[in-house]
Amino acid sequence: MNFGRFTRLTLRRGKTFFARNISSIQVIVSYYILMTLLALILFYLPFFRQPGTHVAFIDMFFMAISTISVTGLTTFPIDEVFNERGVVLLEVLFQIGGLGIMMISTFFFIVSRRKISLKQRQLIMTDMNQPRLSGIVRMIRTTFTIILMFQAIGGSIFAIYFKAMGYYDNWLDAIFYGFYQAISAVTNSGFDVTGESILPFANDYLFLISIMFLIFVGGIGFPAIMDFREWVKFQFFKEKRQLPFRFTLFSKIAFLAFIVLFIGGTLTIFFLEKGHLFKDMTAVGQWINSMFYSMTTRNAGLQIHDLNEFQVTTLIVFSLLMFIGCSPSSVGGGVRTTTVAIIGLYLFSFLKSESHINIFGRKIDDEDVRKSVVVFMLSLLMCFACVIFLTATEDVSLIAIIVEVASAFGTTGLSLGITAGLSVTGKLVIALLMFIGRIGMLYTLLLFVPKETRDLGYEYPTEKIIIG
Repeated sequence: MNFGRFTRLTLRRGKTFFARNISSIQVIVSYYILMTLLALILFYLPFFRQPGTHVAFIDMFFMAISTISVTGLTTFPIDEVFNERGVVLLEVLFQIGGLGIMMISTFFFIVSRRKISLKQRQLIMTDMNQPRLSGIVRMIRTTFTIILMFQAIGGSIFAIYFKAMGYYDNWLDAIFYGFYQAISAVTNSGFDVTGESILPFANDYLFLISIMFLIFVGGIGFPAIMDFREWVKFQFFKEKRQLPFRFTLFSKIAFLAFIVLFIGGTLTIFFLEKGHLFKDMTAVGQWINSMFYSMTTRNAGLQIHDLNEFQVTTLIVFSLLMFIGCSPSSVGGGVRTTTVAIIGLYLFSFLKSESHINIFGRKIDDEDVRKSVVVFMLSLLMCFACVIFLTATEDVSLIAIIVEVASAFGTTGLSLGITAGLSVTGKLVIALLMFIGRIGMLYTLLLFVPKETRDLGYEYPTEKIIIG
């Protein structure tokens, strides 16, 4: 028997079996697992570490997952473990984790003028949570360029601002931390590399407004950024079109959800804390701080106060905002804004006795409604189960556990300071939540679904049951 021919035939069959039985979602999740392991290996290299530092394996593993999921939770002070090269490494990993492995790799394919295969496009579509293949490469090229542009402009402005305002004495530090703050805000990572987060800027309202804008850019969703670019071209550059420009339904709902959550969160935080933590501030300061926390709790994880100073009611509001998170196809996690928006619209249409959800002159697909309900309910049940489990394994307050769980699932990074004191079991639970929050509950469910499912081709008889 020809052994070479047998080997080639076996490999070909194995490759065919692999391609047929491994879904795009499973491939993408595998990529994120491999990237986490690579980050773990890099974190152990002395080149990125302060001399003489030692970190337990579970803590470094926790850090690797937190970095790739751009959460921001950590069990040790970053500035005491990583040197400046380590901080630069974190910035690179923020880009990979926040923008997505396939977006980064595809952009380099585009720059190197390499052909992007159909399989790669399918993986991109999966990683970016897109419904169709058409225009996917163009969207990546555009959004990646825009995201980098905002990081570069924001970093440059922050560097000049930090030096001019005297936050840093020399240009090197101003540039280094200026770009870190810009990258951290756009990727919604929220890691504290100075030991103070952005507490020194608590009264610098211009800086806080700038940070909020960069958080918005990273969290509104890549398709919405693409739509906004097309709108600018249509409005100001008079681009010739066969049809007038129209925002997609996704962009409209994403913007609507953002406005409702931002204004609702701001008003709630303002009225809860204006007589408590914010009582000694000016009216402008109270509103800016309320706006900042309404924005940062939905994924960035930056803070200008010790969270323990807030009322328990406010912390519950923070947890709710963290649980919701950002838009799909963005740098953030959580149950996603469009999921909550569709459920809210579904309830509204039910109260109006309408059989379908109609908004902005369009009908929302029934399949999307079902997915939203499933994702929301299972996410809520999972977080609730984790809270119950952690109350049994950890000796901390219930509100601290609720904040920790919501922060992990929403990949936010805010904490009441209990992360370092969690047991090994508690750290693994939080790490799993961070990973699920990054890839999304829907993809977590589909991860265990076979690539091809069989339709039986018939339906059972319908029968009414009593509800409520």
